[in-house]
Amino acid sequence: MNFDHLLQQAANINNQDDTNNVANTMQFEANWCQGRTAFGGLSAALLYQAMRSQVNSERRLLSLSTNFVGPLLADTPFSLSVKILREGKSSTQVLAKAIQNEQVCVIVQACFASNRNSAINVPVAKSLGLHEVNERHTLPFIQGQMPEFFQHVELCPQQGAMPFSSAETSHLGGWMRFKETPTAITEAHVIALTDAWPPTLLQMFKQPAPASSMSWYLEFVQAPNLIPGQWLGFEAITHHAKGGYGLEDGCIWSQSGELIALTRQTVALFD
Repeated sequence: MNFDHLLQQAANINNQDDTNNVANTMQFEANWCQGRTAFGGLSAALLYQAMRSQVNSERRLLSLSTNFVGPLLADTPFSLSVKILREGKSSTQVLAKAIQNEQVCVIVQACFASNRNSAINVPVAKSLGLHEVNERHTLPFIQGQMPEFFQHVELCPQQGAMPFSSAETSHLGGWMRFKETPTAITEAHVIALTDAWPPTLLQMFKQPAPASSMSWYLEFVQAPNLIPGQWLGFEAITHHAKGGYGLEDGCIWSQSGELIALTRQTVALFD
């Protein structure tokens, strides 16, 4: 089942009660996993899509905060619960949870908003540091050596090194897209692809060891207006790592160099 089919299931929520809670049941196959759990980009994107179907389409996604509470298992039914926390004149605050075996696995809180009249305009100060895409350098999927979800994404690294290579740098960057071209590139696609990259610190490990995203925050500068099949750029740096936790920061770009979103996450290290 491809990514768009999973999004359709997540959006197909129609059981809403008087308290504004929404729930639906779905599941995914093991080829969307990272280890024993769904890769984080998939679970966050599914919860976003469930929220998107409950919010006025004229309000775009401003921010998305995700906490990975526990594993979300493949081939096992789970529910998507959505609650509108507040709907104001120009913004909507929403909370969503993925619940499996009566346990909360993932929590997402998002803010959607419509544009407001303002005289303040500060242009983007950052600029894309990647070179043009060279598809000959795209990472191949190697069974047993890469997470299963790599069957669905293409990564073309340009900055940093491979995981567990004793690299001296923690910076990481390159291009990303789905192998199966979607009908459109939405915020859900950007969310999923952004988390396809390994934590920036994994390349500094001397030998294979796990690392786990604990919390993840995305801010969208603009709604993606991209042609399906185009690449998205990703650049991330590590601000700090100590005591088994790292904090990384990054940017997501269009192939033409427009800033789409900002990303930040806290990673637990088990080296």
